Amino acid sequence: MSTVAAGTAQATPASKPRWRDILASPKMVAIMVLGAASGFPNQITESALQAWLKDSGASNTTIGILSYVALPYLLKFLWAPAIDRYPLPFLGRRRGWIALMQLCLAVAIGVFALQNPTVSLTPIAVCAVAIVFFSATQDIAIDAYRTDVSQPHERGLAAAANNLGYRTSAYIASAFALVMADWAGWKPAFLILGVVMAAFCLGTLLAPEPHYEHQPPRSLKESLVVPLRELLGTPSAIAFIALVILFKVGDAFALRLFTPFMMDVGFTKTEIALVLKALFTASGVIGAILGGVAMVRLGLLKSMLIFGAVQAASNFLYYAMALTGKNYALMIVAVGVDNIAGAMGNIASVALIMALCDVRYSAFQYALLSAIALTPRYLLGGPAGWIADNAGWPMYYVISVLLAMPGLLLVWLMRQKIIQLDQPRA
Repeated sequence: MSTVAAGTAQATPASKPRWRDILASPKMVAIMVLGAASGFPNQITESALQAWLKDSGASNTTIGILSYVALPYLLKFLWAPAIDRYPLPFLGRRRGWIALMQLCLAVAIGVFALQNPTVSLTPIAVCAVAIVFFSATQDIAIDAYRTDVSQPHERGLAAAANNLGYRTSAYIASAFALVMADWAGWKPAFLILGVVMAAFCLGTLLAPEPHYEHQPPRSLKESLVVPLRELLGTPSAIAFIALVILFKVGDAFALRLFTPFMMDVGFTKTEIALVLKALFTASGVIGAILGGVAMVRLGLLKSMLIFGAVQAASNFLYYAMALTGKNYALMIVAVGVDNIAGAMGNIASVALIMALCDVRYSAFQYALLSAIALTPRYLLGGPAGWIADNAGWPMYYVISVLLAMPGLLLVWLMRQKIIQLDQPRA
């Protein structure tokens, strides 16, 4: 995908800044805050929804099927060209879309709070799809903003800053919802989350605007045809797309039904919120920071090989939990190690996608590539629930390790292409 890489060319300094200087820049602070805005609504239709349905008596199979409300995350590339083509008349090319979606999310979450899953699941599904649609559109603009504002040597730490904000915010939203549900019910939990979502508009207002040397595409056709030609017009295109899909598939499958698994093992909603989710997030933040810093030294290829191998092996710890049942010591080790490894793998995956994007079409190209990367996460919900119900949790996590192997093999086979993609460009 050399044509794509060339499109992102920015001058790289002869001497790269230290990772401490990059991470402390106002640009990285803005990326972290916008990452938090991106992560906040995600767990409302993931962990919180799964626990809500579990409380209402739904089976794991039903929960797995309802995970398909998240499909707009997978399909967001379909309307991403419009984000590239039509900037809103306020807050610049990307931030206008971000702010508008944050307001829409606040309203949708408020309506979500008024539903009752014991009466009917249809309104729940409709509201959840609306939340995911607005969240996916916000993600399109935020991912494009991060890609546009980051220079090549900043990609690893930009991914880390985004991951840091995303995971912390997602944990806060999920933990708050679970604890509030235990003590006051789901309705006040979701209403408060809606108010907090609206407050993210302040961070969007204060974020610095990227410098653009190119005008937006002149037509929807140009915002679709040219970036597709760049993505698909090279001999290595199919291999890179396969790599984007396969690199995180084992990790995505392992965590697809994390909350129902922990509840089946024997943990309460409050324990999941205050212990598991806190550990989940803290280890993820550590992994994001370690991954970003390590990428500055290791480069993309070594990072993908090392991080990918560790994130695959870490799933065996969940296998051990499935065999032993509720065990705090094993839980701490399993969740901690898995999420450090998973966050580091995510840093490498995001940096790869950023490297493949042209800033002229970053909304569409990033949305398409990230949707491709998320395909396993959002399409495996039904099979994951079926396997958990019929094969049991131990076999579930053995399968998650096996699913990670093709991605690691492909990284090794494509090592020369990945090295070329990671080279500084004038």
